Amino acid sequence: MHFRHSSRIWAEYPELVAGTAVVNSLVQGPPDVGRVGPRLQYWTRQAERRMAGKSVAELAEVQAWRRAYSKMGLKATQYRCASEALLRRLRKEGSLPRVHPMVDLCNALSAAYAVPVAAFDVAEISGSLEVRHATGDEIYMSFAGEEENPAPDEVIFADEAGGAHARRWANRQSGRSAVRTETTDVLIVAEAMHLSAPADMEALVSTLGQEIEQIWGVQATTARLSAQAPLFWF
Repeated sequence: MHFRHSSRIWAEYPELVAGTAVVNSLVQGPPDVGRVGPRLQYWTRQAERRMAGKSVAELAEVQAWRRAYSKMGLKATQYRCASEALLRRLRKEGSLPRVHPMVDLCNALSAAYAVPVAAFDVAEISGSLEVRHATGDEIYMSFAGEEENPAPDEVIFADEAGGAHARRWANRQSGRSAVRTETTDVLIVAEAMHLSAPADMEALVSTLGQEIEQIWGVQATTARLSAQAPLFWF
């Protein structure tokens, strides 16, 4: 299996910087709460510090994604990238949602670095996964179990069987490949477009690997992707 962005995506968004990780053989059930809880709290505090004295919309990372959404013909204030949505929720409610320890870690790091970080259950991906423009025939399943067809030319995460695992790029993941208690293999994708994204992504991917090893006791395979090296095999 592999993950990639299409050549058209790289051509239209040359500022894109992507980082990936795959984690295999996760221990069934949640890790020791004594290990994961403090790490989530730490990264949540980092996210709060990032927002101190400014609005979420002022963050360079968020502004870059808003420009991308405008380029896709979407209203940036109607469809927000995942990291902006998390930061807004954190500011409003004072906490981030708890779903699954791996998802919670990805959300905490997404908020701390202000860039989208998505986690997919590899077992639910048919063949390889690609960020590309939709034909309109792909099938997306919401968390409520409802099926939708992405709009033609919408940017989606699509597998080889035509399953859409995320809509509007970094806006909404699918319930089909959501990480659950029984998940053993996870693909993680982080994407950014702001000016300092290359250095920030390097730090994020490295941190992600360190946190996974510390919490779960397993090593993640990580990579940085580019238009020249767009494939991540796993």
